[in-house]
Amino acid sequence: MALLAVNIWGLAHYAWHIVFAGVVLLLAVAASGHAVLYKRDSRAAIAWVGFIWLVPLVGSALYFVFGVNRLRRQAIVLRRNLERYRAHEKQPECSPDELHRHLPGHTAHLGMLVRVVGGVVNRPLLPGNRLEPLINGDEAFPALLEAIHQARQTISFCTYIFDRDEVGVAFARALGDATRRGVEVRVLIDATGTRYSLPTILHTLRQEGVRHARFLPSFALWHLTSLNLRTHRKIMVADGRVGFTGGMNIRVGHRLQPPPRNPVQDIHFRVRGPVVTQMQEVFADDWMFTTGESLRGDAWFPKPETAGQVLARGVPDGPDEDFEKLRWTLLGALSIARYSVRIVTPYFLPDPAVVSALNLAAMRGVQVDIILPAKNNLPFVGWASRAMWWQVLKHGCRIWLSPPPFDHSKLTIVDDCWVLLGSANWDPRSLRLNFEYNLECYDLALARQLGELIAAKQKAAHLVTLEEVDDRPLPVRLRDGIARLLTPYL
Repeated sequence: MALLAVNIWGLAHYAWHIVFAGVVLLLAVAASGHAVLYKRDSRAAIAWVGFIWLVPLVGSALYFVFGVNRLRRQAIVLRRNLERYRAHEKQPECSPDELHRHLPGHTAHLGMLVRVVGGVVNRPLLPGNRLEPLINGDEAFPALLEAIHQARQTISFCTYIFDRDEVGVAFARALGDATRRGVEVRVLIDATGTRYSLPTILHTLRQEGVRHARFLPSFALWHLTSLNLRTHRKIMVADGRVGFTGGMNIRVGHRLQPPPRNPVQDIHFRVRGPVVTQMQEVFADDWMFTTGESLRGDAWFPKPETAGQVLARGVPDGPDEDFEKLRWTLLGALSIARYSVRIVTPYFLPDPAVVSALNLAAMRGVQVDIILPAKNNLPFVGWASRAMWWQVLKHGCRIWLSPPPFDHSKLTIVDDCWVLLGSANWDPRSLRLNFEYNLECYDLALARQLGELIAAKQKAAHLVTLEEVDDRPLPVRLRDGIARLLTPYL
């Protein structure tokens, strides 16, 4: 009897090993097959396949957790039933063939860029707009609050960070006043962005009677794959006619007078003209996705009015059906540039394709200037960025480091005519993960005005040399190189 028990135990033990080995083999085959089929970069596919087979079971498990990009699929699933709204009023657009009527001859080549971006974002380029730069919170916050105070029908407000500090409370009260005088107010805040200050601004908004919502707030286990999805958009539209967008969050640090504890430079824009309708459309889509409420009618979408000479178009971007539209826009602009490219961004972590586009522009004789903060507010991101500088310095791009306070501005100017402004940075989070909103603009006067701001930043900045980057101590280079390995997740 004892011998029979031993034999049964032995057979069970042997069978368990066979089953376990079979499961490990099937997982390895499945994981390897998925990597071969879906990894765009062949080097990443080779690395994952090698890891899967060299580290059985653990390699497969880690691949299915970290190697499978579920973010775009999750974003599409979350938003697949969303009705994309477009204003019913047909707006006159500027086709690439008509660009010469608005711009001088030396910028005629930008007609190709009009065509490229139009094909990427599938939205018309609209004439008749006016954009006013608002420097730091000292100019932007009073302008935003004035628009809130003057609103008579509707206010749509979307932001990433809405702190409960002196500035945030002032905005909450202004929005509450607007609600009490009968204005339809809708405030959308990213769920992650609400937690930058504790207690959050949500209680204050509730006290003020402001209708608000959080973008993707759920922490349920079945929604863990959406935790990395954030709306980084900054959009405000009052009465459907005056809009604001840029990179500025609602927090006291953006107001430099009186000096805050952690000062942050930034730029925002007041927008008037037909392109405001495109801004409102994006907000209406996000609000419907978050709350299920449809924003329609003349109160939200009045007939557009001409306000200036700027040609403008919205460039929404996100890990859903708008995936990589901003990246394609940037690649198109870099490939078409003839004279100059000027970039201001707080976070510079370009992927290989963007690095190649920057280098090719420089090698064609285009002057490429990249202005970055000398001291990053996110040290790890700063280290990773520094590890990549040699890749563009080597081929003639120039990097400038602007002194404190930390510069959070986001601007790109091509050939002193094309301007890209908004919420996105030159990093993987903005170009692949976040929901972002930018405007592309064609206008010599606007580009000249913003070019003067960039020139002032360059004048105060330090020009980085390749020798300076190469002469970093070995421990520093190792630290920066290790940080660079995490670039896709920063």
